[in-house]
Amino acid sequence: MVNIMSKLAINGGSPVREKPFSQWPIYDDNENQYLQKALESRLWCKTAGKFNDEFEEKFARFQEVKHALTVCNGTIALRIALFAAGVSEGDEVIVPSYTFIATATSVIEANAVPVFADVEPDSFNISPESIEKLITPRTKAIIPVHFGGAPANMEKIMQIAKRHNLKVIEDAAQAQGAAYNGKTAGAWGDAGTFSFQLSKNMTSGEGGAIVTNDDEIAERCWSYHNCGRKPESQWYYHYNMGGNFRLSEFQAAVLLAQLQREKDSIALRTKNAKYLDKLLTNTEGVTPILYPDNVKSSYYLYILKYNSSVFNNLPKMKFVKAMNAEGIPMLEGYPYPLYKQPVFKNKNFWAAKPPVNSLLASSAIDYNKCYDPESEKACECGLWFPNYLLHGTEKDLEDIVKAIDKIRENISELSGDLK
Repeated sequence: MVNIMSKLAINGGSPVREKPFSQWPIYDDNENQYLQKALESRLWCKTAGKFNDEFEEKFARFQEVKHALTVCNGTIALRIALFAAGVSEGDEVIVPSYTFIATATSVIEANAVPVFADVEPDSFNISPESIEKLITPRTKAIIPVHFGGAPANMEKIMQIAKRHNLKVIEDAAQAQGAAYNGKTAGAWGDAGTFSFQLSKNMTSGEGGAIVTNDDEIAERCWSYHNCGRKPESQWYYHYNMGGNFRLSEFQAAVLLAQLQREKDSIALRTKNAKYLDKLLTNTEGVTPILYPDNVKSSYYLYILKYNSSVFNNLPKMKFVKAMNAEGIPMLEGYPYPLYKQPVFKNKNFWAAKPPVNSLLASSAIDYNKCYDPESEKACECGLWFPNYLLHGTEKDLEDIVKAIDKIRENISELSGDLK
């Protein structure tokens, strides 16, 4: 029953904002022209057309790497990169426990064992100190995730990898155009992977890419993504186990148009993020994650921490629903670390026997016993704003603060409903 005396929109009051934020995804006539060219070419497959080739060349320049390879999605990009880096049956791969599930399941798909590391509280990125504690004789690789578009501490991670002779696959799904200490995301490790799924800063609906400065890894990735062929080999010659993980020419055409505006888009998101930093730094009850000068974020997400004690211990999800009702597109983030996901708690990795024997050492890791305190805290307090919110105006951002203040000042309306 709606309370007509309520001030909060979730209880029937007028919302802070009825006008929607910027629409997503962003496109203009440039995408139309590229798509029309792809359509009229009649060469709609990567192996026949030229749009993938052109995008790979330009994306490699954009990310300041030697090689870029388009694939069908970011998850496949991770799996192929792991194969190409030599990760195999029973190897352990260290991944953060606060990330999208594909970071870890791609390790399972490589018939290896994911080992969960904690994150740093000031970035929600993988903790180098946690990585070092988890290294065993079976550790083969590290997958740092550049969460929200802000690179992890790659300098320390690469030092650890060099010391222990480990491969590094950067999960840069959210970090196109990001950099750490002036070096781009994906260029630090043996390979880097990207996603062009619908929500990403550059999108073709679905899609992914692998980047590397290693010629051998580049050649292996190309083979794996193209049915085990080798460049310049005859069509029906297959040298490796692989599959058809190619990107279509239509998607590559869209990405060419998206790439042309991405530098300007990053500049706009950064400008607006800095303005939002100033607004929220003085807003009671939430604390924005602020990045040091050596971290260039792509701002796929704008991340803040929620202090429920300021809101009469209102649960985070209830706060998110109240913000949404006020017209603010806030996201609740991950509900819990990956080791608490049923697939890991129950080791429900394969419907039948794994592709290559059994996962070596999988029985030695009991994910029910995992506990990463900072990942737990990140799930309890972490809140996200999507990238398109940063494509608007300063007035749009000021409405966010108004909504937070409104909920805090009228928290008594929600104090009786804490579920």
